[in-house]
Amino acid sequence: MTGSRPLKPPAQAHSGPVIFDRGIPDILGYLTLCSLPVPRHVATAAKAARYNRRVFLAPFWDEIFTQDTERKQSQTETEATCAVMFETYIALGYEIIELPRTDIARRADFVCEQLAI
Repeated sequence: MTGSRPLKPPAQAHSGPVIFDRGIPDILGYLTLCSLPVPRHVATAAKAARYNRRVFLAPFWDEIFTQDTERKQSQTETEATCAVMFETYIALGYEIIELPRTDIARRADFVCEQLAI
């Protein structure tokens, strides 16, 4: 197909760490946040399709919070989202590694150190 982007290889094809911005547990978390029922297949997938036992969480950070065309959540919703994601991942048996509240370069260094890169 002209103009289409080539498919990326699956995460398993990479020899080093692969970082996902979102995961199946996030769906469960958002449903919980919105007081919506969690379909059985979502709960099953969140338990079955496991990621590394350690996951990174970017905490709510008031000093850098901004609402724009990409982030439509209010500050209160954003704080609640962070809390529910933390609770969801913990309930699924993950270990949370909270990203430090610092500049992007230091956050990247922190992640690399945690991954021993």
